[in-house]
Amino acid sequence: MPDPTHAGTERTPRRRSPSAATPDRLALLVEASKALNSTLELEKLCDTILSISCRHTLADRGTLFLRDPGNGQLSSLLAQGLDRSEIRISEGRGVAGWVAQSGESVTLMEANQDERFEPYFDDLFHYETHSLVAVPIKDRTGHTIGVLELLNQADGEFTRDHVDFLESISVHAAIALQNAQWHRKAVEHERLERDLSVARTIQEGLLPESVPRLSGLEIGVRHEISFLVGGDFYDFLAAGEDCHVFVVADVESKGAASALVVSNLQATLRTLVQHVHSLEGIMFHLNESIHQNTHGERYVTLFLGLLDVRNRGLHYINAGHVPPMLVRSHDQCALDAGGTVVGLFPQQRYRRGFARLEPGDVVVACTDGITETSGPDDEEYGMARLVDSVRAHRRLPATELVDALLGDVTAFAVDGVLRDDRVLMVVKAGH
Repeated sequence: MPDPTHAGTERTPRRRSPSAATPDRLALLVEASKALNSTLELEKLCDTILSISCRHTLADRGTLFLRDPGNGQLSSLLAQGLDRSEIRISEGRGVAGWVAQSGESVTLMEANQDERFEPYFDDLFHYETHSLVAVPIKDRTGHTIGVLELLNQADGEFTRDHVDFLESISVHAAIALQNAQWHRKAVEHERLERDLSVARTIQEGLLPESVPRLSGLEIGVRHEISFLVGGDFYDFLAAGEDCHVFVVADVESKGAASALVVSNLQATLRTLVQHVHSLEGIMFHLNESIHQNTHGERYVTLFLGLLDVRNRGLHYINAGHVPPMLVRSHDQCALDAGGTVVGLFPQQRYRRGFARLEPGDVVVACTDGITETSGPDDEEYGMARLVDSVRAHRRLPATELVDALLGDVTAFAVDGVLRDDRVLMVVKAGH
């Protein structure tokens, strides 16, 4: 029977004779080292560490906590005996939190009588903790990266030999855990790269090969993809002998998911333009289609314009997009008539806007990758700067005007770094 005077206090466990313990421990460490170096899967590795530790200490349960220095928390990927329930605790909370903070091992005879013990988890899992051992898992530099905690030794208490074994195995565990974590990061990075590669391929395949040639109008456009690959998009669609539809859009989200929404958007829009003869009808059905396909979990900001070439008219609907600007010789106006974003809510109705294009007028449309470009002191580029740049370069042909505008945006950006996708389009009315 354990001495009740030691209940709830930290004590030095009894040591078995060195001659009996050392050969066994060496054999166990060799076995453990082989097992720990047999996998790079983090969850499987945690299971292996716990299985070896519980089996050779005769512990009833065990938890392996990994330390996240970013948020000051310990989290368990695996806890034996708890049906793989995850446990999260703050550093300094409970015995494991104390070990993580102090870097020292702890053994307790009656853990529930120790002030560091957190009874919440016994209550949560309908368990009663008596004996407990917790050892830090330290990397090569001595930094604690995790905590191994075992509960209720079959003979009543954890011995010094148990602690020595766990501290020895923790060295191998630390190396294996770091290798597994690095492997996981490499796999996630590779997966992200594949996702972005797919997204780029989809995006590039969806963009038109050239801009339309329209009598009395010049069009210039550029699409630049950042390393994140967003859902910025543009297209041109013939809608009759003297009518041409263009669209500038931005899908919420990044990567292949956004590229697939863009693909759906383009296919649906091209079908609607051929069969629905009003902008309001096109937008209504486009919104219904995107909402149905994404279940309201993705949305698109979109500017849809219809150029009436013969009459120099621009009919448009702005669906929650950055309002394009119509820049005239002495003033400008925002093209903001329309409605809410596409795909978020069903049964939406949109209002059409109209502007007549006079000689020399410039319509400039873009995605928020232009207006939200960050400059010094985190100041955004904004639409006002874009309009000023249009005025400064308005005599240039449309394609050169786009280049000049993008050059101005890049010069404004911190280190000239592109941090988001961006589309910039200008429609210029000739004299």
